Amino acid sequence: MTPVSSHSPLGQAPLRTVQVLGGGNAGSSAHVRSLAAGLVARGVKVTVCAPAEAERTYDFTGAGAGHTHVPRSSDPVSVAALRAVCADADLVHAHGLHASFRAVLALGGRRVRTPLVVTWHDRAHAEGARAHLLRVLERRVMRAATVVLGATSDLVDRARLTGARDARLGPVALPGRPSRAAGPEDPDPTHAKIRAELGAVGRPLLIAVGSLEAHRGYGVLLDAARGWRRLDPAPLVVVAGEGPLRGELQRRIEDEGLPVVLIGRRDDVTDLLAAADLALLPIHRGAGRSVLAQEALHARLPLVAGDTGGLRELVGDAAELVPAGDAAALGDAVVGLLGDAARREALSDRGVRQAATWPTEDETVAQVLSVYDELTRPTPLR
Repeated sequence: MTPVSSHSPLGQAPLRTVQVLGGGNAGSSAHVRSLAAGLVARGVKVTVCAPAEAERTYDFTGAGAGHTHVPRSSDPVSVAALRAVCADADLVHAHGLHASFRAVLALGGRRVRTPLVVTWHDRAHAEGARAHLLRVLERRVMRAATVVLGATSDLVDRARLTGARDARLGPVALPGRPSRAAGPEDPDPTHAKIRAELGAVGRPLLIAVGSLEAHRGYGVLLDAARGWRRLDPAPLVVVAGEGPLRGELQRRIEDEGLPVVLIGRRDDVTDLLAAADLALLPIHRGAGRSVLAQEALHARLPLVAGDTGGLRELVGDAAELVPAGDAAALGDAVVGLLGDAARREALSDRGVRQAATWPTEDETVAQVLSVYDELTRPTPLR
């Protein structure tokens, strides 16, 4: 572990930072919690501006940070509340597009320019008029930010094309997860219990995780599941997540007799993955670092995924990647892996090695702090 160094030298006030969070994305919220803990340990004063529900879930104050409730809205009252918190900050760090836009509004018009760092975790999804609005917000945020940290190379390129003055790769660490033991047998009784509860005793268990929205590719998953009905035993596909497509997907499952179960939003995803035989990511539309892909590789769980959104950059050869949107290719890849234990074990081993190349929480904090130092270091007199 990197030695902790203080950023509040004797006789000097500590660096004062404000972390701005929208509160709607689990990955960015967990990142801010991890970042806050690491910064506080290094003598940095951290205030997290986020909705109250995010504080209840992620306990920023428990990490040593201050917390100020700021709603997700960009209305004048919310912006004014954020502006008041940022008034004494040495640096503001916003996470996600909407939180970054609020930070831009809050810092606008100030005589003394406060450095604004933006971490772009992923691209938002929208169609029609809303898609146009998102592009406008992207341009406004990218051009206003002092430094943009893109979680993937795709996001860095996008930031530069959208007008960022300084865009850099800033991978976001996934807060540490314990890996399950290697080997084909799983001795943990918790995992056996989960499989029994889901109805996956004596049959393979396949897990997909994510909101039930069109960009997730669940239609492709259901198309592929039609072919898995002929397997003996037929695998059970469990989808953890909630969203507007639930009714439509459930009707298809019932009408076509698909071996798929929608279990809604869960807070035990790590245990679900540890109990499963394969993880499925039909389509990854975003350009960010897929949380499911990272969780799966950490759990030694073979992953079958659509080759999109910079996913290959994240997983390398440690996953079975198929053309995005190709249900036949997805179906064939799953059938092939279920029938090849040696291939599954090889992917598990590769996953462990690939995960070891990802930045740790400590390394992520150190990288972010180096950016802070660069932006707040006094300019030498000539």
